[in-house]
Amino acid sequence: MTDLKILAIDTSGKIASVAVSHDGSLLWEKTVFTKLTHSQVILPMVTQALEETGFDYSELDAIAVANGPGSYTGLRIGIGAVKGICLGAPSIRAAGISTLLALAYNCAAFEGRIAAVMRARLGIIYAAEFECSHGKITRVTEDKVCTEDEFFSGMDFCGETMLVGDCAEELKNSRFADNEHVVTAPKNSVLQRASSLCAALEDDSGLLCSADNLSVSYLQATKAEKDKAHRDS
Repeated sequence: MTDLKILAIDTSGKIASVAVSHDGSLLWEKTVFTKLTHSQVILPMVTQALEETGFDYSELDAIAVANGPGSYTGLRIGIGAVKGICLGAPSIRAAGISTLLALAYNCAAFEGRIAAVMRARLGIIYAAEFECSHGKITRVTEDKVCTEDEFFSGMDFCGETMLVGDCAEELKNSRFADNEHVVTAPKNSVLQRASSLCAALEDDSGLLCSADNLSVSYLQATKAEKDKAHRDS
């Protein structure tokens, strides 16, 4: 896809990240760790991004947003922000993009297998496997929530493998410390980056949808759903 003006928002983890790209070129990106909630920082970051790139909402072609897995609250804030923006600018299309796919795009310069991994809870991870060759990311498995053993037992480690995501270094140290063919992503690329949402959308126009059709992919029951199931049992 070419000549798209894309605003991207990622609130799926501990960071808040916003990016703007045009015609495949990254124009602006800011990623911050914040002690404030995503709801307090993400829209001011969007405003700053548009002011400094000189774009108005009406000039945007699409808004890409991480739609999970990840933080329940963070994901809802990101999706809600995009729906609100599109409500005021109905010509903008939206794209909900897997957090794990976007993490794989952080590693687009790598040649080999990519394991995108995020900690769900003790012993449980969100994970997906991808192949990267000459900058092209190909999905190998669907996003899943599973034990570490379940995920890694199904992977082929005969070639080079890169771990990316918030528990990448932890898993390298605990499971692959002696395997020189398994490496972690560089520190500036191991966590979510909104620019990778732009890259994923530029590669796949099928990700576009109306803002009304945006939804969150939690992969597991929310606390409210678990509480309701407990009450009903």
